[in-house]
Amino acid sequence: MSQQLDIVIAGEINLDLILYGLPCEMPTERELLASGFQMTLGSSSAILAHNLAVLGTKAGFITRTGPDELGKLALARLAESGADVSRSRGNAAHATGVTVLLPHGRQRHILTYAGATADLTVADLDIDYLQSARHFHLSSLFLQRGLWEGLPALFRALKAAGLTLSLDTNDDPEDQWGGVLDELLDLVDILLPNDAELCRIARRDTLDEALAALAPRIPCIAVKCGARGSIAQIGKERVTAAPVPVVPVDTIGAGDSFNSGFLYAWLRGLPPETCVRAGNITGALSTLRSGGTESFRDRALVREFLAAHGFPA
Repeated sequence: MSQQLDIVIAGEINLDLILYGLPCEMPTERELLASGFQMTLGSSSAILAHNLAVLGTKAGFITRTGPDELGKLALARLAESGADVSRSRGNAAHATGVTVLLPHGRQRHILTYAGATADLTVADLDIDYLQSARHFHLSSLFLQRGLWEGLPALFRALKAAGLTLSLDTNDDPEDQWGGVLDELLDLVDILLPNDAELCRIARRDTLDEALAALAPRIPCIAVKCGARGSIAQIGKERVTAAPVPVVPVDTIGAGDSFNSGFLYAWLRGLPPETCVRAGNITGALSTLRSGGTESFRDRALVREFLAAHGFPA
């Protein structure tokens, strides 16, 4: 089959409502006033698709939203990036989800109504469309329970068709790290956790122990380590990349933005040290505006920041 896309992402989409300046301790029955507000495109899957498309990657996105204005607005915001949303459907059984974020310095409250997130199933995925890409990515494994039943078989079918696969589980709200995860780990080409998630996935206490446990199973593990930069483990080889110094507005979506830079470089066949460096650059870029995509919507900022930090062309 002719490969028309670089990557297809199947996943969740919602809007992020971000209120700044609220106290960490919030009493009930009081009207608390925020000092600032932003409404941005949210969800790990949609942020990744948006930012990859802005970088010039041919990205397709499949989701289900509710038959409501929030879903239409979120899909329209994603389509602005150049991502193909033609296979997304607005007939989910539940309303489109929404997340309210309350940043407090380096910490934040995250309040989510998942809504249609779990309504997407493997039956909703056009296999011919998926196979028109070179690569398939899945984020938010533990939120997308509707995909679980058919996911291992889908991964095997895509690998048989010649696609490579990547996975970012994101957090497990139940902190169980079970379900289909263990089976998927033996099928993916790239795992993209942060350091805390990797330790939970591997059920180890330290990053080194977790990498040692999972490296024999996964060809490439790219780990986001926040202010310490990032690490990639490829077989027995390990490469690191220092963080890109910025003064952040907030860090919402920074990990998903790291994924966009890493996968952009990886899909171009660039070496691992270049991929982790590219991820650090795009992760840092995302922190300069509210939410995970607003920096990428400023095309002048994108051009200037990427050029200033040597992002691979």
